[in-house]
Amino acid sequence: MKYTAKAFAFAAAALMAAGCSQNKGQDALTAAIVAEDVVPVVSVAKTEVRDVLQEEVYASTVQANVVNNVVPQSGGRIKKINVEIGDFVSKGQVLAEMEAVNLLQSRLKLVNDSTELVRLKGLYQAGAISKSDFETAEMGYKVSRTSYENLLENTVLRSPISGVITARGYDAGDMYAMQLPLYVVQQITPVKLLVAISESRYSKVEKGQSVTLTADALPGRTFEGRINRIYPVIDPASHTFTAEVVVPNSDRALRPGMYANVKVLFGINSSVVVPGTALVKQQGSGVRTVFVLNADGTVTSRVVTTGRRADEFVEVLEGLSEGETVVTAGQAALKDGIKVEVI
Repeated sequence: MKYTAKAFAFAAAALMAAGCSQNKGQDALTAAIVAEDVVPVVSVAKTEVRDVLQEEVYASTVQANVVNNVVPQSGGRIKKINVEIGDFVSKGQVLAEMEAVNLLQSRLKLVNDSTELVRLKGLYQAGAISKSDFETAEMGYKVSRTSYENLLENTVLRSPISGVITARGYDAGDMYAMQLPLYVVQQITPVKLLVAISESRYSKVEKGQSVTLTADALPGRTFEGRINRIYPVIDPASHTFTAEVVVPNSDRALRPGMYANVKVLFGINSSVVVPGTALVKQQGSGVRTVFVLNADGTVTSRVVTTGRRADEFVEVLEGLSEGETVVTAGQAALKDGIKVEVI
């Protein structure tokens, strides 16, 4: 039988393909046997019960405890400016003075009415005038005194609180136009923060409860405060309630507008904890699992519900009991029922 060159080439290719196929099959079989014989090596740890602080950190902004706008009752020319932005002032300190023309006129009327009242009082006691005439004079004096005191308060402007000047709207010589406040005074000893807390925590927050806070602008410092007021309603949109935190701020380090993180403690739970490295997060979900070592050397995957993190440990609320052994390293090669070697 005669064979063409084309036929010989086809036969050679077929033999080579058969040989390659046989080699690939042998390699796959060998790999499967090797894979089946390899036992994953893992590290393990036992679960234990520890006290876990139930605390949350909330973002907030520092606010002045009290903010006062200092303004005269009516328009007029500003005669004198005594303090500037950034100055610390005491309660009752004179901040500015307005033109005193009306005040002087009111004072003269008060002095005149006072003198007249003294004169009429003597006449009344002597029986020379009626009681109604004396009472009319007395009423006129009281009106004059009230008018003078009101003008004095609105001519010589004093700080209603001890604090810092944070704004000034006019210069000396300006006409006060009753638009901007002449001064803004803010009390910053103490300061306060408004913290929005989840409604699930409402029953666990008490007035007077201590809190701690840190400010981004003051790294390395921790401040102590207390809950001064708990708002009585829940926000229906966010399902949070507001707690007002007051911080003494005796050194005036905290300033209004600073960003702060407030840490609130809601109690202490005695809970099962595991090393954080034992947790395996399933891709595409928030489900967390651990591999539990069984008595026969195999492992079982178990879904757990986690809580707080305490240093390198994580609180487990559901899924594990005290004293169980969990895998802490080598989970990548594991699946349910596989036998492992512990090191």
